[in-house]
Amino acid sequence: MSTTRIFKESPTLTLAGSISERCPEHLVTEYDGLLANQRFSWTEYHRLLRQLGEGGQGVVYLTERRGADHFTLPVALKIFSPRSFDTESSYDEAMGRMARVAGMVAQIQQDNLLDVHNFVDHRRIRMMEMEWIDGYDMGRLLTNEMLNRSQERVSRRRWDYMNNVIVTAGPIQPRLKPGVAVAVLRDVLGALAALHREDIIHRDVKPSNIMLKRTGNAKLIDIGSAAALSDPPAQQMCTPAYAAPEVLEAGEFSPRSDLASLGYVLIEMLSGRPPFHEINEYGPLVEAKRTLPHRLHEILPEEVVVNDLLMNFCMGLISPDPARRFPNAEAADLREEGAAHFLRQLTINNLGSEYGNEIRLWLEEID
Repeated sequence: MSTTRIFKESPTLTLAGSISERCPEHLVTEYDGLLANQRFSWTEYHRLLRQLGEGGQGVVYLTERRGADHFTLPVALKIFSPRSFDTESSYDEAMGRMARVAGMVAQIQQDNLLDVHNFVDHRRIRMMEMEWIDGYDMGRLLTNEMLNRSQERVSRRRWDYMNNVIVTAGPIQPRLKPGVAVAVLRDVLGALAALHREDIIHRDVKPSNIMLKRTGNAKLIDIGSAAALSDPPAQQMCTPAYAAPEVLEAGEFSPRSDLASLGYVLIEMLSGRPPFHEINEYGPLVEAKRTLPHRLHEILPEEVVVNDLLMNFCMGLISPDPARRFPNAEAADLREEGAAHFLRQLTINNLGSEYGNEIRLWLEEID
């Protein structure tokens, strides 16, 4: 038989042992009133620190959000430009759609997906407040400048290890070793899977939209082009070099078109060259995407070509026919021929590593 216990309230004591004084009554009244009203507002202050990026939709700044009692927090602020819109109403319509998508993304809370904090209207100009990610995007990281910086800052022994396990020189730019590349890809697949479960398509997967954090994990960023399948925008936007062929030919976005974009990123990470380097015309670009599976053995290094599991995985992402790609991001990660299985095989053959920690140490050395 259980019994009920009654705990009597005891006074709060200071460290000196004396009874602390009660809070002024007017503060208690304010506190109680705030809870009773169940709604309130305050003004938020931002100070622009430096520009992080710029594109067709606007500009992104690192800002300092200021609160009470000297509280500050670095956040990223994307300011959407109205310049590409014909009318004010078309800008408002596009921003309304973006706000709905941003609200859906904000509730997903997946570790490899950008956190969205708020979507605001300041004098009719829309802004999206997001987490600031301390790290490097893949577009900047995979440059010869960054590879040279790595070599200059480590010992010869460490440099040899990095070339065997993490990153090494490629024909145009650095290339990641297969284990690191697929580990990064798994993080992005997790983010895409979370988006796709909510029927949201990212629509702009590319190296500059994949951030490697100093913690060693990857984040998929920039949801400015994202769209809900149930509410597609009138204006289709993409980065042609990383867009699936069906997107370029018919504007058909789907979860599988996101996978094709990610597949092109994987080929670039593994080969040390963008798969469609210096192809700028529409027709040749579409043709190059359709023939890419047949050219992989020419583009990828020998250590990749001889690995049937990794080659089949690449094929399952970049197939010109969407029906022959993995059905979704979760399948691309967890199926027997998927990313997780490849990393398990490396471990079984004593070729695996703690890739998150390898990336963390690499980014520390770059700084």
